[in-house]
Amino acid sequence: MQEFNFNQHITQLLKADNRLVDEENDIQINVLRDLVNNLDSQLVELLIADDKVREKFFIQVKDVYVFKQNDFIFYLDSKVLDGSYTQYANRIGLASGGKFLTDSTDYVLDFPYKGCVLEGGQSTEEGNDVYFEYNEEAIDYVEKTAKRKEIFYNNIIAKDEIDRLLEPKAFQKVVRYDGNGETIPSSFTRDAELNRQRGLPEDTITDNLIIKGNNLLALHSLEKEFKGKVKLIYIDPPYNTEKDSFTYNDRFTHSTWLTFMRNRLLKAFDLLSDDGGIFVQADWNEIHYLKVLMDDVCGRDNFRNEIIWFYENKFKFQFTKNFNNDTEGILYYSKKSGFQKFKHVKVDVKNKRKQNQVTWDKELKKMVTVKDENGNVVYYESNDKIVGTLWNIPRINSQSKERLDLVGQKPEQLIRRILEACTEENDIVLDYHLGTGTTAATSHKMNRQYIGVEQLDYIESFTIARLNKVINNEDQSGISKDVNWQGGGSFVYAELAKNNETAKERIEACTNLDELLQLFEELNTRYFLDYNVRIKDFKENVVKEEAFINLSLARQKELFKRMLDNNQLYVNLSEVEDARYNLSEDAIRLTKDFYQIKN
Repeated sequence: MQEFNFNQHITQLLKADNRLVDEENDIQINVLRDLVNNLDSQLVELLIADDKVREKFFIQVKDVYVFKQNDFIFYLDSKVLDGSYTQYANRIGLASGGKFLTDSTDYVLDFPYKGCVLEGGQSTEEGNDVYFEYNEEAIDYVEKTAKRKEIFYNNIIAKDEIDRLLEPKAFQKVVRYDGNGETIPSSFTRDAELNRQRGLPEDTITDNLIIKGNNLLALHSLEKEFKGKVKLIYIDPPYNTEKDSFTYNDRFTHSTWLTFMRNRLLKAFDLLSDDGGIFVQADWNEIHYLKVLMDDVCGRDNFRNEIIWFYENKFKFQFTKNFNNDTEGILYYSKKSGFQKFKHVKVDVKNKRKQNQVTWDKELKKMVTVKDENGNVVYYESNDKIVGTLWNIPRINSQSKERLDLVGQKPEQLIRRILEACTEENDIVLDYHLGTGTTAATSHKMNRQYIGVEQLDYIESFTIARLNKVINNEDQSGISKDVNWQGGGSFVYAELAKNNETAKERIEACTNLDELLQLFEELNTRYFLDYNVRIKDFKENVVKEEAFINLSLARQKELFKRMLDNNQLYVNLSEVEDARYNLSEDAIRLTKDFYQIKN
């Protein structure tokens, strides 16, 4: 008779809740932990209905069962759920049990979703670790102790290493695009006269900038040059919906998504000028959480408006159990409540009225008559109307002339309205979730200096191509006709110089385990592995085990990527001339020029 395995039992039980299972049929530990912390009723009902789980994790007080929440969380952190790649994360040295994230004061700095930074950590005092090992006789895991070998788990980076991670980065592949094509610039442009006109230091960069790389690290790299100089920030971040049409991974839990946002908002807010403003767009999934977060980061007194963007301009009804969604929210904050730069925007409003709906009074003198497409007489009242907080602007869809290739693209009219309200010509505009480049394209046509940051590869094949069309007057979509766009201008494209980020890309390009194993030797010598990784055990034992071999390729890749030191994703400015990174002379020269480092 096969012995009972409680760990396998609870794993299969939890998999009955499809919220907890990923595409690989593994338990999503972070999602599970979130549900436990929130005492999710559906999860608690699942657990209490099982006799064995109820006996282990519930206390009966008269007729009431009390969930031993901390015991269950401790179990999650100390046990290995069967069938999960977590088993090998523990084996390799990427995770360890027995300590709660909330018991520590260090920081988790991890980049699993397009550059995520998570708070957490553990205590680092000397002593023994408590761990659990399965005992065949007891048919359960028993507690044991061992002298501590590692002080960090998961992707923990101690406080004294955070400065290194967030140090300004070197640049590579710096190229200027203008009407003559692309060239390697001799230096970044610093127009002293223009800077005097806009009240900025004469040596401030005046080039439009498009930066490819992790946006958190890019923001820290922009700080020295642009702190307090950005007049407007607009971002349209991943919405945390699992349905984003870009290749963003937006399957965050609320807490993770908010941490992701907070890390970036804190640094971005530092870049704003005293009379600047920030607009952050979100839908109904996170807008209310985002409001509380931005009150904390930006200051509740600096909250100006919530703008409601009504984007569905055609009647479209779906038979759902709730009202159809046809709006998104945009939260607007100023840097300082007493210094905000703002102009009321006016639009030409045409209120359509049919003849039989109009009384012949004094208002009629303001009207003109025209015939609509069916020959009916229609009255229009034409006025300049000051825009309020309800914005009726059609979104980009498959039939829109403005549509490029990605439906998630925002209309240029939306960005134009924000730019008109809060900027003048030559003001600096920042979008660090650049996406398809709508903010950059609109700013270019309206003669604003822009900085765009994007990590995904379509920035080269899509966004750069779009801006080149704007420069060469090949784009008459969006606001082009409204602003009489005739082409011209330039921008500089630069990449954060990659180190372990390149290794991650090479891991992702592997098509089977053999290729991953061949690459591992190079990862171990050329790139930087996390110092906790047990290289010998991995090479001599783990890779030969059937359970590891049977993991999906995606899971194997994830383990390989997690073995990399995330503190070394990009080349730090302080190491720009280090021969290990093989940066070109142009890259070194232009990196120094960007940061105004003199030889």
